[in-house]
Amino acid sequence: MRALRLTIISLMAALILTACGDEIGPATPVTPPPGTPSPDTQITTQLTPVIQTHQAVGTIRPETETRIEAQVTAQIREITVSSGTAVTKGELLIRLDDRQFVSKLHQAREGEHAAVAAKKQAVQGLLAARARFDQAKSAFKRIQKYHDEGAATDQQREEARARYLTAQADVSRAEQALAAAESGIRNASEVVKEATIALGYTELKAPESGEVLKKMAEPGDLALPGKPLMILRTSRRLILEAYVREGLIGTIHPGETLHVELKSLGQTLPAHIKEIVPYADPQTRTFLVKATLPFVEGLYPGMYGKLLIPLTTLNVITLPTQAIQHVGQLELVWVKEGETWQRRYIRTGNLKGDTVEILSGLKPGETVGY
Repeated sequence: MRALRLTIISLMAALILTACGDEIGPATPVTPPPGTPSPDTQITTQLTPVIQTHQAVGTIRPETETRIEAQVTAQIREITVSSGTAVTKGELLIRLDDRQFVSKLHQAREGEHAAVAAKKQAVQGLLAARARFDQAKSAFKRIQKYHDEGAATDQQREEARARYLTAQADVSRAEQALAAAESGIRNASEVVKEATIALGYTELKAPESGEVLKKMAEPGDLALPGKPLMILRTSRRLILEAYVREGLIGTIHPGETLHVELKSLGQTLPAHIKEIVPYADPQTRTFLVKATLPFVEGLYPGMYGKLLIPLTTLNVITLPTQAIQHVGQLELVWVKEGETWQRRYIRTGNLKGDTVEILSGLKPGETVGY
């Protein structure tokens, strides 16, 4: 094989010169010099059924992700994690400036204390009003009895009755004052509750265990409700979101298994069709398809992938990739002609794992060596 490699190198210059001269077709043979050793491995070409696929371009995304957003408007004081950090449920992620919320909470508690004091005063006033009412009521009944017996005048009875009615009105006003004080306490308690909740919003914690995918803010930035500050991945599983043209969407069904090609990793993985969004983009006429991927080391959200959708099955010649030699942009193989070996130009197609389709340059039954 070492002599074979030396022969290949020696032929490169001749190949380049030949390519610059007469036009070379895909089946043009190149005869090696005499004495070239035979290849170590020999295979006979034959037709192999190959499934032709459509490649739907997609993007790798987390199966579940959470956007961390502020519920109040405040300046960011501290971010305790960075991208790629693993976090646990309840862990502090972002701390906002809480000074205005602490001040509001103190004011609310002072208002609550004042409302409690007002209630105590109202209770005391009601007790005093009821005592005066009881006295006025007893006096009125006594004067009324004396009046009936002729021992009290009409004026005495009317004066006692007036004191009774006044005491009754005082009780009513005292009860209203107590009700207002109790309502004030409830309102003050609600204000305290709201201020406490708002203060709690100044600490943004992880809702679930996961990993920080992306920071979208820095200390000193202003946090606003609805503005994403951080994105968490709360599941290690990844999915491929691919857009499939409307003519093929009927061939895909949720629950079936297709394959996803990851060119950057040089792998093709099985993918479980999780969801097909039943709405076509009116501009591209494509449907969003989500496929769940198995865990693979080195696969991250945002990477590129292709969903392979089966179309039809064709019989084609395939060869191991190591049987093909590359000289610049040319592709060549060793083919046995009688008792000798010749190099032949070929044209390849789709790569399927360790094998590649041969579009032209070979026929079934020929012997290829490498």
